[in-house]
Amino acid sequence: MVKETGKTVKIKIVSSIIPTDGELEKYEMWLEGNHIEKGGSSYLRYKEVQEDLEIQTTVKLTENQSVILRKGGVNMRLPLNPNRREDGHYESPMGSLPITTNTHQLSLEVNKDQQASGRFLTQYDLIIGGSSVGHYTLEIHYSEV
Repeated sequence: MVKETGKTVKIKIVSSIIPTDGELEKYEMWLEGNHIEKGGSSYLRYKEVQEDLEIQTTVKLTENQSVILRKGGVNMRLPLNPNRREDGHYESPMGSLPITTNTHQLSLEVNKDQQASGRFLTQYDLIIGGSSVGHYTLEIHYSEV
């Protein structure tokens, strides 16, 4: 089995959440990870630590249909498709939840001057139990180290 290492990239993640019954929450993280080309698609892989739990995240980067996969402290499959609602799941030590995304925006801008450099942006509503729990915006900037 071939192990893909890809190119080392610096990653800036800005996540904004407006809960249905709350106020804007904004988070920013700077990480190092890998940019991988596989089967005609681009992927970002990185590790983050939340509340002492290590989480390995993979983001499939495309404008048409993307997915965010998380494994470790939490397990999640978050599909993003601007053409239709998609079902996913979220599992944590507290239990498992079926989730649905209603994606409003999905874009990828690749910097043609640098091979592994670009900006991924998505906006979506997260739906649990048939009701929206909030509006999410995720922006990821990455550039080769």
